Amino acid sequence: MRVATTLSVLVLGAGAIGHAVMTSLDTGISRVDPFRDMKNRPEDSHGMNLLVVGTDSRDKISREQKRKYKLGGAPCRCTDTIMLVHISRDRERASVVSLPRDSYAEIPEHTDAATGKHYRKHAVKLNATYSEGGPGLTVRTVERMTKVKIDHYLEVDFTSFMRTVDALGGVEVCTPRPMKDSYSGLDLAVGTHKLNGGEALQYVRSRHVDGAADLGRMQRQQRFLAGLIHQGTSTGVLLNPVKFRQVASTMLNSVRADKGFGADEMVALGRAMRGFSAASSEFTSVPLGKIGSVKGLGSTVKWDEAKAAKLFRMIREDRPLAPLRPKRPRATLVDVSPQQIRVQVYNGTRGDGLGRKVDSALRATGFNTTRAPLNAVGPELRRTLVTYDPRWDRSARSLAAALKGCELRAVKGQGATLRVTAGTDYKGVTAVRAEDAYQGEFGAVTGDQVVCNSGT
Repeated sequence: MRVATTLSVLVLGAGAIGHAVMTSLDTGISRVDPFRDMKNRPEDSHGMNLLVVGTDSRDKISREQKRKYKLGGAPCRCTDTIMLVHISRDRERASVVSLPRDSYAEIPEHTDAATGKHYRKHAVKLNATYSEGGPGLTVRTVERMTKVKIDHYLEVDFTSFMRTVDALGGVEVCTPRPMKDSYSGLDLAVGTHKLNGGEALQYVRSRHVDGAADLGRMQRQQRFLAGLIHQGTSTGVLLNPVKFRQVASTMLNSVRADKGFGADEMVALGRAMRGFSAASSEFTSVPLGKIGSVKGLGSTVKWDEAKAAKLFRMIREDRPLAPLRPKRPRATLVDVSPQQIRVQVYNGTRGDGLGRKVDSALRATGFNTTRAPLNAVGPELRRTLVTYDPRWDRSARSLAAALKGCELRAVKGQGATLRVTAGTDYKGVTAVRAEDAYQGEFGAVTGDQVVCNSGT
Protein backbone atom coordinates (compact mmCIF):
# COMPACT_ATOMS: atom_id res chain seq x y z
CA MET A 1 0.00 0.00 0.00
CA ARG A 2 2.75 2.45 0.92
CA VAL A 3 4.29 2.08 -2.55
CA ALA A 4 2.16 5.08 -3.53
CA THR A 5 4.68 7.42 -2.00
CA THR A 6 7.51 5.58 -3.71
CA LEU A 7 5.72 5.98 -7.03
CA SER A 8 5.24 9.67 -6.33
CA VAL A 9 8.94 9.99 -5.58
CA LEU A 10 9.77 8.34 -8.90
CA VAL A 11 7.75 10.91 -10.81
CA LEU A 12 10.36 13.55 -9.98
CA GLY A 13 11.96 12.51 -13.25
CA ALA A 14 15.17 13.42 -14.93
CA GLY A 15 17.90 15.98 -14.46
CA ALA A 16 21.04 16.45 -12.39
CA ILE A 17 19.08 17.97 -9.51
CA GLY A 18 16.74 14.99 -9.35
CA HIS A 19 19.64 12.56 -9.41
CA ALA A 20 21.54 14.46 -6.73
CA VAL A 21 18.49 14.52 -4.49
CA MET A 22 17.78 10.81 -4.95
CA THR A 23 21.44 9.88 -4.42
CA SER A 24 21.53 11.72 -1.10
CA LEU A 25 18.25 10.14 0.00
CA ASP A 26 19.44 6.69 -1.07
CA THR A 27 21.85 6.61 1.88
CA GLY A 28 18.92 6.73 4.32
CA ILE A 29 17.36 3.49 3.09
CA SER A 30 17.94 0.41 5.23
CA ARG A 31 19.01 -2.50 3.08
CA VAL A 32 17.96 -6.14 3.10
CA ASP A 33 18.83 -9.03 0.80
CA PRO A 34 15.64 -11.06 0.29
CA PHE A 35 16.98 -12.76 -2.85
CA ARG A 36 20.10 -14.34 -1.34
CA ASP A 37 20.58 -18.01 -2.22
CA MET A 38 17.24 -18.17 -4.02
CA LYS A 39 17.01 -20.91 -6.64
CA ASN A 40 14.46 -22.16 -9.18
CA ARG A 41 12.86 -18.75 -9.52
CA PRO A 42 10.15 -17.85 -12.08
CA GLU A 43 11.18 -16.44 -15.44
CA ASP A 44 11.53 -12.69 -15.84
CA SER A 45 8.29 -10.81 -16.52
CA HIS A 46 7.71 -7.93 -18.87
CA GLY A 47 7.94 -4.76 -16.79
CA MET A 48 8.93 -4.53 -13.11
CA ASN A 49 7.45 -6.38 -10.13
CA LEU A 50 7.72 -5.09 -6.57
CA LEU A 51 6.61 -6.89 -3.43
CA VAL A 52 5.45 -4.25 -0.95
CA VAL A 53 4.86 -5.29 2.64
CA GLY A 54 3.71 -3.24 5.59
CA THR A 55 4.83 -4.64 8.92
CA ASP A 56 3.15 -4.05 12.28
CA SER A 57 6.36 -2.72 13.85
CA ARG A 58 5.61 0.19 16.21
CA ASP A 59 8.93 0.59 18.02
CA LYS A 60 9.32 4.26 17.08
CA ILE A 61 5.76 5.31 17.91
CA SER A 62 5.36 7.47 21.00
CA ARG A 63 3.32 6.41 24.02
CA GLU A 64 0.82 9.20 23.30
CA GLN A 65 0.35 8.06 19.68
CA LYS A 66 -0.12 4.45 20.80
CA ARG A 67 -2.85 5.59 23.18
CA LYS A 68 -4.54 7.98 20.77
CA TYR A 69 -4.58 5.64 17.77
CA LYS A 70 -4.98 2.36 19.71
CA LEU A 71 -1.61 0.92 18.73
CA GLY A 72 -0.93 -0.84 22.00
CA GLY A 73 -0.21 -4.50 22.41
CA ALA A 74 2.68 -6.59 21.25
CA PRO A 75 3.33 -6.68 17.49
CA CYS A 76 3.26 -10.11 15.86
CA ARG A 77 6.36 -9.30 13.80
CA CYS A 78 4.39 -10.25 10.72
CA THR A 79 3.17 -8.52 7.59
CA ASP A 80 0.07 -6.39 8.13
CA THR A 81 -0.28 -5.67 4.39
CA ILE A 82 1.04 -7.56 1.35
CA MET A 83 0.78 -6.18 -2.18
CA LEU A 84 2.26 -7.20 -5.50
CA VAL A 85 2.87 -4.09 -7.62
CA HIS A 86 3.56 -4.40 -11.34
CA ILE A 87 4.99 -1.42 -13.24
CA SER A 88 4.38 -1.87 -16.97
CA ARG A 89 7.29 -1.99 -19.38
CA ASP A 90 6.22 1.33 -20.95
CA ARG A 91 6.02 2.85 -17.41
CA GLU A 92 2.47 4.07 -18.07
CA ARG A 93 0.58 1.74 -15.72
CA ALA A 94 0.87 0.36 -12.20
CA SER A 95 -1.17 -2.74 -11.35
CA VAL A 96 -1.61 -3.33 -7.61
CA VAL A 97 -2.78 -6.77 -6.45
CA SER A 98 -3.66 -7.23 -2.78
CA LEU A 99 -2.71 -10.58 -1.28
CA PRO A 100 -4.93 -11.32 1.75
CA ARG A 101 -2.89 -11.70 4.91
CA ASP A 102 -4.99 -14.74 5.89
CA SER A 103 -4.33 -16.55 2.60
CA TYR A 104 -3.56 -20.24 2.96
CA ALA A 105 0.10 -20.69 2.06
CA GLU A 106 2.65 -23.48 2.10
CA ILE A 107 6.08 -22.35 3.22
CA PRO A 108 8.87 -24.09 1.30
CA GLU A 109 11.53 -26.06 3.13
CA HIS A 110 14.06 -23.63 4.60
CA THR A 111 16.69 -22.95 7.22
CA ASP A 112 16.23 -20.03 9.62
CA ALA A 113 19.19 -17.73 8.97
CA ALA A 114 19.08 -16.38 12.53
CA THR A 115 18.86 -19.66 14.46
CA GLY A 116 20.16 -22.19 11.93
CA LYS A 117 17.11 -24.38 12.58
CA HIS A 118 15.83 -26.35 9.60
CA TYR A 119 12.11 -26.42 8.78
CA ARG A 120 10.22 -28.71 6.45
CA LYS A 121 7.50 -27.51 4.11
CA HIS A 122 4.37 -26.68 6.10
CA ALA A 123 1.11 -24.71 5.93
CA VAL A 124 0.66 -21.23 7.43
CA LYS A 125 -1.24 -18.03 6.85
CA LEU A 126 0.62 -15.86 4.33
CA ASN A 127 1.40 -13.08 6.82
CA ALA A 128 3.22 -15.57 9.07
CA THR A 129 5.97 -16.19 6.48
CA TYR A 130 7.65 -12.95 7.57
CA SER A 131 7.80 -13.92 11.24
CA GLU A 132 9.16 -17.38 10.35
CA GLY A 133 11.75 -16.39 7.79
CA GLY A 134 11.76 -12.64 7.19
CA PRO A 135 11.77 -10.97 3.75
CA GLY A 136 13.55 -13.83 2.02
CA LEU A 137 10.99 -16.47 2.94
CA THR A 138 8.17 -14.04 2.18
CA VAL A 139 9.49 -13.45 -1.34
CA ARG A 140 10.05 -17.17 -1.93
CA THR A 141 6.54 -18.03 -0.81
CA VAL A 142 4.88 -15.32 -2.90
CA GLU A 143 6.87 -16.31 -5.99
CA ARG A 144 5.80 -19.94 -5.59
CA MET A 145 2.15 -18.98 -5.15
CA THR A 146 2.00 -16.47 -8.02
CA LYS A 147 4.70 -17.73 -10.44
CA VAL A 148 5.68 -14.05 -10.74
CA LYS A 149 9.35 -13.13 -10.33
CA ILE A 150 9.85 -10.37 -7.77
CA ASP A 151 12.37 -7.76 -8.95
CA HIS A 152 12.39 -5.52 -5.88
CA TYR A 153 11.28 -5.62 -2.26
CA LEU A 154 9.99 -2.67 -0.20
CA GLU A 155 9.06 -2.79 3.48
CA VAL A 156 7.41 -0.02 5.50
CA ASP A 157 6.30 0.09 9.14
CA PHE A 158 3.57 2.01 10.98
CA THR A 159 5.84 4.95 11.82
CA SER A 160 6.99 5.71 8.28
CA PHE A 161 3.44 5.39 6.99
CA MET A 162 2.13 7.97 9.47
CA ARG A 163 4.99 10.38 8.85
CA THR A 164 4.67 10.13 5.07
CA VAL A 165 0.95 10.97 5.13
CA ASP A 166 1.65 13.94 7.39
CA ALA A 167 4.45 15.15 5.11
CA LEU A 168 2.02 15.13 2.18
CA GLY A 169 -0.42 17.26 4.18
CA GLY A 170 -2.95 14.47 4.72
CA VAL A 171 -5.05 12.41 2.31
CA GLU A 172 -8.77 12.64 1.53
CA VAL A 173 -11.14 9.68 1.86
CA CYS A 174 -14.88 9.56 1.18
CA THR A 175 -17.36 7.58 3.28
CA PRO A 176 -20.93 7.02 2.03
CA ARG A 177 -21.91 5.57 5.43
CA PRO A 178 -20.60 5.96 8.99
CA MET A 179 -17.46 3.94 9.70
CA LYS A 180 -16.71 2.96 13.28
CA ASP A 181 -14.27 0.36 14.59
CA SER A 182 -13.70 0.15 18.33
CA TYR A 183 -10.58 -1.98 17.81
CA SER A 184 -8.67 0.60 15.73
CA GLY A 185 -10.46 3.69 17.07
CA LEU A 186 -11.74 4.67 13.61
CA ASP A 187 -14.83 6.88 13.82
CA LEU A 188 -15.84 8.68 10.61
CA ALA A 189 -19.19 10.24 9.78
CA VAL A 190 -20.65 10.25 6.27
CA GLY A 191 -18.79 12.62 3.96
CA THR A 192 -15.28 13.60 2.88
CA HIS A 193 -12.47 13.59 5.43
CA LYS A 194 -8.84 14.66 5.24
CA LEU A 195 -6.90 12.22 7.40
CA ASN A 196 -3.58 12.86 9.07
CA GLY A 197 -1.03 10.09 9.49
CA GLY A 198 -2.49 8.55 12.63
CA GLU A 199 -6.07 8.72 11.36
CA ALA A 200 -4.98 7.25 8.02
CA LEU A 201 -3.37 4.33 9.85
CA GLN A 202 -6.66 3.69 11.67
CA TYR A 203 -8.50 3.78 8.33
CA VAL A 204 -6.26 1.26 6.54
CA ARG A 205 -5.98 -1.07 9.56
CA SER A 206 -9.68 -1.33 10.44
CA ARG A 207 -11.08 -4.83 10.08
CA HIS A 208 -14.27 -4.52 12.14
CA VAL A 209 -16.16 -1.79 10.25
CA ASP A 210 -18.54 -4.31 8.70
CA GLY A 211 -18.90 -7.99 7.94
CA ALA A 212 -16.35 -7.80 5.10
CA ALA A 213 -13.49 -8.00 7.65
CA ASP A 214 -10.07 -8.24 5.96
CA LEU A 215 -11.54 -8.15 2.43
CA GLY A 216 -13.23 -4.84 3.16
CA ARG A 217 -10.02 -3.58 4.70
CA MET A 218 -8.11 -4.37 1.50
CA GLN A 219 -10.62 -2.33 -0.51
CA ARG A 220 -10.13 0.61 1.86
CA GLN A 221 -6.38 0.26 1.55
CA GLN A 222 -6.66 0.39 -2.24
CA ARG A 223 -8.91 3.46 -2.13
CA PHE A 224 -6.49 5.15 0.25
CA LEU A 225 -3.58 4.26 -2.01
CA ALA A 226 -5.37 5.87 -4.97
CA GLY A 227 -5.95 8.98 -2.85
CA LEU A 228 -2.30 9.04 -1.80
CA ILE A 229 -1.15 8.85 -5.43
CA HIS A 230 -3.64 11.59 -6.34
CA GLN A 231 -2.39 13.79 -3.50
CA GLY A 232 1.24 13.34 -4.47
CA THR A 233 0.73 13.90 -8.20
CA SER A 234 -1.87 16.69 -8.22
CA THR A 235 -0.73 19.15 -5.54
CA GLY A 236 2.63 20.22 -6.92
CA VAL A 237 4.60 18.35 -4.26
CA LEU A 238 6.75 16.68 -6.90
CA LEU A 239 7.63 20.00 -8.54
CA ASN A 240 8.67 21.66 -5.28
CA PRO A 241 12.25 20.53 -4.44
CA VAL A 242 11.94 21.48 -0.76
CA LYS A 243 8.58 19.73 -0.27
CA PHE A 244 9.68 16.79 -2.37
CA ARG A 245 12.81 16.26 -0.31
CA GLN A 246 10.78 16.46 2.90
CA VAL A 247 8.30 13.83 1.74
CA ALA A 248 10.91 11.56 0.17
CA SER A 249 13.31 11.65 3.13
CA THR A 250 10.45 11.05 5.56
CA MET A 251 9.49 7.87 3.77
CA LEU A 252 12.86 6.54 2.68
CA ASN A 253 14.54 7.00 6.07
CA SER A 254 12.35 4.29 7.55
CA VAL A 255 11.97 2.00 4.53
CA ARG A 256 13.79 -1.28 4.02
CA ALA A 257 14.51 -2.23 0.43
CA ASP A 258 16.62 -4.70 -1.49
CA LYS A 259 20.16 -3.69 -2.39
CA GLY A 260 19.34 -3.32 -6.08
CA PHE A 261 16.68 -0.65 -5.62
CA GLY A 262 18.77 2.50 -5.42
CA ALA A 263 18.94 6.07 -6.68
CA ASP A 264 19.83 5.16 -10.27
CA GLU A 265 16.84 2.81 -10.57
CA MET A 266 14.48 5.35 -9.00
CA VAL A 267 15.58 8.19 -11.25
CA ALA A 268 15.49 6.05 -14.40
CA LEU A 269 12.00 4.88 -13.55
CA GLY A 270 10.98 8.41 -12.67
CA ARG A 271 12.05 9.74 -16.07
CA ALA A 272 9.66 7.33 -17.73
CA MET A 273 6.77 8.03 -15.35
CA ARG A 274 6.46 11.80 -15.69
CA GLY A 275 2.77 11.63 -16.56
CA PHE A 276 1.80 9.16 -13.84
CA SER A 277 -1.49 9.86 -12.04
CA ALA A 278 -4.27 8.09 -10.16
CA ALA A 279 -5.79 7.12 -13.52
CA SER A 280 -2.53 5.32 -14.36
CA SER A 281 -2.97 2.91 -11.47
CA GLU A 282 -5.30 -0.08 -11.22
CA PHE A 283 -6.24 -2.13 -8.18
CA THR A 284 -7.60 -5.59 -7.52
CA SER A 285 -7.33 -8.50 -5.09
CA VAL A 286 -6.55 -12.15 -5.68
CA PRO A 287 -9.72 -14.02 -6.69
CA LEU A 288 -10.80 -16.10 -3.71
CA GLY A 289 -12.30 -19.56 -3.52
CA LYS A 290 -13.01 -21.32 -0.25
CA ILE A 291 -13.13 -19.35 2.99
CA GLY A 292 -13.18 -21.35 6.20
CA SER A 293 -11.26 -22.78 9.11
CA VAL A 294 -8.12 -24.89 8.74
CA LYS A 295 -6.94 -27.05 11.62
CA GLY A 296 -4.03 -25.41 13.37
CA LEU A 297 -4.39 -22.15 11.43
CA GLY A 298 -7.88 -20.93 12.19
CA SER A 299 -9.86 -18.85 9.68
CA THR A 300 -8.12 -18.78 6.30
CA VAL A 301 -8.92 -17.95 2.70
CA LYS A 302 -7.90 -20.05 -0.27
CA TRP A 303 -7.37 -18.58 -3.71
CA ASP A 304 -9.48 -19.58 -6.70
CA GLU A 305 -6.70 -21.51 -8.44
CA ALA A 306 -7.90 -21.06 -12.02
CA LYS A 307 -8.76 -17.37 -11.76
CA ALA A 308 -5.66 -16.54 -9.73
CA ALA A 309 -3.47 -18.32 -12.27
CA LYS A 310 -5.00 -16.25 -15.07
CA LEU A 311 -4.57 -13.02 -13.10
CA PHE A 312 -0.88 -13.61 -12.47
CA ARG A 313 -0.35 -14.73 -16.07
CA MET A 314 -1.69 -11.33 -17.16
CA ILE A 315 0.77 -9.69 -14.76
CA ARG A 316 3.65 -11.67 -16.25
CA GLU A 317 2.51 -10.76 -19.75
CA ASP A 318 2.23 -7.06 -18.82
CA ARG A 319 -1.47 -6.83 -19.68
CA PRO A 320 -3.89 -4.35 -18.03
CA LEU A 321 -6.36 -5.76 -15.51
CA ALA A 322 -9.02 -3.04 -15.50
CA PRO A 323 -11.32 -2.95 -18.55
CA LEU A 324 -11.22 0.05 -20.83
CA ARG A 325 -14.14 2.32 -20.02
CA PRO A 326 -15.44 5.42 -21.76
CA LYS A 327 -14.94 8.74 -20.03
CA ARG A 328 -17.83 9.51 -17.69
CA PRO A 329 -18.75 12.61 -15.74
CA ARG A 330 -17.75 12.91 -12.10
CA ALA A 331 -20.06 10.85 -9.95
CA THR A 332 -21.50 11.29 -6.47
CA LEU A 333 -20.47 8.55 -4.05
CA VAL A 334 -23.38 6.39 -2.83
CA ASP A 335 -23.78 3.39 -0.56
CA VAL A 336 -25.14 0.86 -3.08
CA SER A 337 -23.93 0.36 -6.62
CA PRO A 338 -26.64 1.49 -9.09
CA GLN A 339 -26.17 -1.78 -11.00
CA GLN A 340 -27.70 -3.56 -8.00
CA ILE A 341 -30.83 -1.37 -7.83
CA ARG A 342 -33.95 -2.37 -9.78
CA VAL A 343 -36.12 0.60 -10.77
CA GLN A 344 -39.59 0.98 -12.31
CA VAL A 345 -40.21 4.46 -13.73
CA TYR A 346 -43.60 6.21 -13.96
CA ASN A 347 -44.53 9.44 -15.72
CA GLY A 348 -46.37 11.53 -13.18
CA THR A 349 -46.99 14.48 -15.53
CA ARG A 350 -49.33 15.23 -18.44
CA GLY A 351 -46.42 15.48 -20.88
CA ASP A 352 -45.58 12.63 -23.22
CA GLY A 353 -42.23 10.83 -23.17
CA LEU A 354 -40.98 11.84 -19.72
CA GLY A 355 -41.08 8.26 -18.47
CA ARG A 356 -38.85 7.05 -21.30
CA LYS A 357 -36.51 10.02 -20.76
CA VAL A 358 -36.08 9.29 -17.04
CA ASP A 359 -35.71 5.54 -17.60
CA SER A 360 -32.96 6.12 -20.17
CA ALA A 361 -31.13 8.63 -17.96
CA LEU A 362 -31.17 6.34 -14.94
CA ARG A 363 -30.02 3.40 -17.03
CA ALA A 364 -27.18 5.49 -18.49
CA THR A 365 -25.76 6.07 -15.01
CA GLY A 366 -25.96 2.37 -14.19
CA PHE A 367 -29.39 1.69 -12.63
CA ASN A 368 -31.11 -1.56 -13.53
CA THR A 369 -34.33 -0.10 -14.93
CA THR A 370 -37.17 -2.14 -16.41
CA ARG A 371 -36.96 -0.27 -19.75
CA ALA A 372 -40.76 -0.27 -19.69
CA PRO A 373 -41.88 3.06 -18.12
CA LEU A 374 -45.56 3.44 -17.23
CA ASN A 375 -47.98 6.33 -16.78
CA ALA A 376 -48.97 7.11 -13.20
CA VAL A 377 -52.62 7.48 -12.23
CA GLY A 378 -54.03 10.44 -10.33
CA PRO A 379 -53.27 14.17 -10.42
CA GLU A 380 -50.13 15.57 -11.99
CA LEU A 381 -47.13 15.31 -9.68
CA ARG A 382 -45.03 18.42 -9.08
CA ARG A 383 -42.20 16.82 -7.08
CA THR A 384 -40.52 13.62 -8.23
CA LEU A 385 -41.31 10.76 -5.85
CA VAL A 386 -39.28 7.65 -4.96
CA THR A 387 -41.17 4.94 -3.08
CA TYR A 388 -39.38 1.97 -1.56
CA ASP A 389 -39.74 -0.94 0.81
CA PRO A 390 -38.01 -0.07 4.13
CA ARG A 391 -35.87 -3.20 3.76
CA TRP A 392 -34.18 -1.52 0.80
CA ASP A 393 -33.60 1.89 2.42
CA ARG A 394 -29.89 2.04 1.47
CA SER A 395 -30.80 1.47 -2.18
CA ALA A 396 -33.46 4.18 -1.91
CA ARG A 397 -30.99 6.74 -0.59
CA SER A 398 -28.57 5.86 -3.39
CA LEU A 399 -31.33 6.34 -5.98
CA ALA A 400 -32.40 9.62 -4.37
CA ALA A 401 -28.82 10.93 -4.74
CA ALA A 402 -29.28 10.58 -8.50
CA LEU A 403 -32.60 12.48 -8.42
CA LYS A 404 -31.72 15.67 -6.58
CA GLY A 405 -34.62 17.15 -4.62
CA CYS A 406 -36.93 14.15 -4.94
CA GLU A 407 -39.25 12.97 -2.15
CA LEU A 408 -38.52 9.63 -0.45
CA ARG A 409 -41.48 7.64 0.85
CA ALA A 410 -41.36 4.23 2.52
CA VAL A 411 -44.03 1.70 1.49
CA LYS A 412 -44.05 -1.56 3.40
CA GLY A 413 -44.37 -4.65 1.27
CA GLN A 414 -43.40 -2.95 -2.01
CA GLY A 415 -40.56 -5.39 -2.54
CA ALA A 416 -37.10 -5.07 -4.01
CA THR A 417 -38.07 -2.90 -7.01
CA LEU A 418 -37.94 0.84 -6.31
CA ARG A 419 -40.47 3.12 -8.02
CA VAL A 420 -39.71 6.54 -9.47
CA THR A 421 -42.63 8.76 -10.36
CA ALA A 422 -41.23 11.70 -12.31
CA GLY A 423 -42.77 15.08 -11.52
CA THR A 424 -42.74 18.42 -13.31
CA ASP A 425 -39.66 19.40 -11.26
CA TYR A 426 -37.50 16.74 -12.99
CA LYS A 427 -34.23 18.35 -14.14
CA GLY A 428 -32.15 15.31 -15.00
CA VAL A 429 -30.12 12.55 -13.35
CA THR A 430 -26.89 13.06 -11.39
CA ALA A 431 -24.23 10.43 -12.04
CA VAL A 432 -23.58 8.22 -9.00
CA ARG A 433 -21.21 5.39 -8.19
CA ALA A 434 -20.55 3.09 -5.24
CA GLU A 435 -17.19 2.96 -3.50
CA ASP A 436 -16.97 -0.75 -4.32
CA ALA A 437 -18.01 -0.40 -7.96
CA TYR A 438 -15.45 -2.89 -9.24
CA GLN A 439 -15.66 -3.99 -12.84
CA GLY A 440 -14.22 -6.65 -15.09
CA GLU A 441 -13.22 -10.27 -14.58
CA PHE A 442 -10.85 -9.55 -11.70
CA GLY A 443 -12.79 -6.70 -10.15
CA ALA A 444 -10.02 -4.28 -11.11
CA VAL A 445 -10.65 -0.57 -10.86
CA THR A 446 -8.50 2.41 -11.86
CA GLY A 447 -7.42 4.91 -9.23
CA ASP A 448 -9.39 7.81 -10.68
CA GLN A 449 -12.59 5.80 -10.13
CA VAL A 450 -12.12 5.62 -6.36
CA VAL A 451 -10.59 8.96 -5.32
CA CYS A 452 -12.85 11.62 -3.84
CA ASN A 453 -14.66 13.81 -6.35
CA SER A 454 -15.87 17.30 -5.68
CA GLY A 455 -19.41 17.26 -4.31
CA THR A 456 -19.20 13.72 -2.91
